[in-house]
Order: sequence, then C-alpha cells, then structure tokens
Amino acid sequence: MEKNKNNLSLADKFEFPVIQEQIRCGCGTSPLPNAVHTMPQLDQSFVSGSMTTPAGELPKVSSALTRHDRWGTIKARLGAGRSHYTIDPGLYALGQPDAEAPILITANYKMSFDYLRQALAGRHAWILVLDTKGINVWCAAGKGTFGTKELIQRIETSGLKKVVDHRKIILPQLGAPGVAAHQVKQFTGFKVYYGPVRAADLNDYLDAGLKATKEMRIMAFPLKDRAVLIPIELLITAKPFMLVSLALLILSGILGQSGFQTNIFHDGLFAVGALACAMLGGAVLNPLLLPYIPGRAFSVKGLIIGLVIALGLIYLRGIDVQLWAGRAEALAWLLIIPAISAYLAMNFTGCSTYTSLSGVKKEMRFALPLEMTAGILGLAVWIASLIMA
Repeated sequence: MEKNKNNLSLADKFEFPVIQEQIRCGCGTSPLPNAVHTMPQLDQSFVSGSMTTPAGELPKVSSALTRHDRWGTIKARLGAGRSHYTIDPGLYALGQPDAEAPILITANYKMSFDYLRQALAGRHAWILVLDTKGINVWCAAGKGTFGTKELIQRIETSGLKKVVDHRKIILPQLGAPGVAAHQVKQFTGFKVYYGPVRAADLNDYLDAGLKATKEMRIMAFPLKDRAVLIPIELLITAKPFMLVSLALLILSGILGQSGFQTNIFHDGLFAVGALACAMLGGAVLNPLLLPYIPGRAFSVKGLIIGLVIALGLIYLRGIDVQLWAGRAEALAWLLIIPAISAYLAMNFTGCSTYTSLSGVKKEMRFALPLEMTAGILGLAVWIASLIMA
C-alpha cells in the first residue's frame, strides 16, 4: 500500500487519470498499462521508407537532408510557416537500428529533428520525437512541453519498449530543465542520459560510451549562431517599420513650414532613414557585436548602439543646435533612436546563452517603461521641432 500511495502522489502531480485509476484499483506497476500505441505517419515528406518492428511499421529516415528539407529550414529561418514546421511525434528509425541501438530524444520542431539526424550520419539509432507543439528543445524545456510528463507518455505509447532490449535514453542537455530523470526512471524503467549541448558532438559522445567532455557541456554563442537570427528579426519588424514610416512622412508633410512635398523630402525621408538605422542597430549590429558592446543587459547594449547612431545622424544632417528647432530635433533623435534600438536588442534575450529567466524579467520591468517613455517623448519633441522650424 505504501508504494501505491507514493505512486498516487506522483500521478496527481502529472495529472495522469489513467495512472490514478490504476493505482486506485491496485493493478499493475506500469503507469499506462492500456495505452494505445501511436505511430508517426509514413507519408511524411522526409520519410525514406518503413521498418517492420515488434511495435509495428515504423517510419525510416536518412541522415542526408534533401532539397525539400533545406528549403523548409530556409523558410523557417525567414519566419514563413515557422509555427507549423512540425513532424508527427513518435518513434523513428534512423538507418537500420537493432534492439541495442541508442535512443535519442528530440522535439517535433522539424529543424531540431533535422539537425539531430544529420549529425548522426553513418549511425543506426532510434529517434523518439516528443510533442513540443512545434517548439525547439531549449524553448520547449522552458515552456514545459519538452517535459517529464510528455516523455513518459511518449515512451509508453510509442512502442519503444518492444523494439529495444536496453533501458537507456539520451536527452539533449538543453532539455534538462524540463525533465526529472528520476521520475522517468520510476515510471518507465528507462535511465536518462544527458547528451552534449551540440548535436555535432553526438558521435564523439556515443563513441566514448555516453560520456561528455567539459567542452561538450559548454553552450557557446558564436558569430554564426548570432547572425542566423537576424533575418527573422528584420522580417518581424518590416511591417511596423512601413506603417511608422508612412506616419512620419505624412506628419512631416503636414506640419513642416514649407510645401507638403518639400517637407517630405527635407524632413520625412530623413526621419524614415533614422528609423531604419535604429532598427538596423537593434536587430543587426547588436547581435553581430554582442560580446564587444559594454554592459550586461541587452537593453543597455542596444542603448549604446542607438546613441552612437543618433550622434552620427545628427552630425551628418548638420543640425544647427544654436536654434531652438535644431535643439528640439537633435533631442528627439537622441530619444527615439536609442529607445528603438534598445527595444529590438531585447528580442535576443530569449535566444542568447547569456541570459537567465529571472534576469530577463528584471530587465523588462525597468527597461520597457523607459523605452516607451523615451519613444513617445521623442516623437512629441520631433513634432514640436517641425512646427518651430
């Protein structure tokens, strides 16, 4: 009875109705005794065939990516259909795995799945895909979709126990925050091993008998990884940029002291250019120069870049600060450009290895109100400069 009470406590925690019913009736020890096995579809575009196993017909995949796979990655990087770039959760066969082949766990975000199988070129392995709602491993671990409950359910419903003789599963290290290894062991009998941070190190990790070096445990954020994030950030800001640019052109044309067209060419186009430079500062220069910009907070880094850009534009425009209109315009850009740059720089807190959840929350509490205030105040001062000119 004591064992049942302990199991009930864990069952309540995971909210498994099936487990709770099993414990109440005192039958069996498996958490999902009557679970229905679910198989991934065999007609998915990346599936190269099928493999007959004791668990049924499983999809077979290759470590070589096709043009369709690569084009899908490019589109996801550009934000096209990224939220729907998923595969069916369940068990897949890479190559010709046998009952002793390693089992690797990943997310059903297709890019994560593709990186994993590509890194295992020449290997035979089982890949168990969790339903993370199309989110990559790292983010899904933080959101809870790459978690203990989903892993246990997927082990029990995928037929994994029927196709392997061992009880070892390899999780990506970045998925560790979402998984309680001891609970997985208690419910399923599988022991969790945490693999290296980078999929590229998996072959060495496997050859070393599931042992990782110190270098394999370090999460770097090199220039290549930072640069690959830029395109989607620019696409996200494209629509707001066009709308705000149109508003700036109209305001400059109406409020300027000359004719509508003259005002647009003299003030409106410069305002649009300044806005573009602010966006490039926060979304392009910030990730490229991230390790070299002073400050720890991303908003501070973006602020510094924005100030440099603002001072440069003020100098190039030749603003006469001896006049009140010139002073107002200079002040406006010193408020607007750093505010936009700092705001966009903060977008990278969610994908950087430099930040923590508590640190990001703390930064947002003080930075966002200041950025909004500076932006609104700067716009008001810019409008005043047009009227005074």
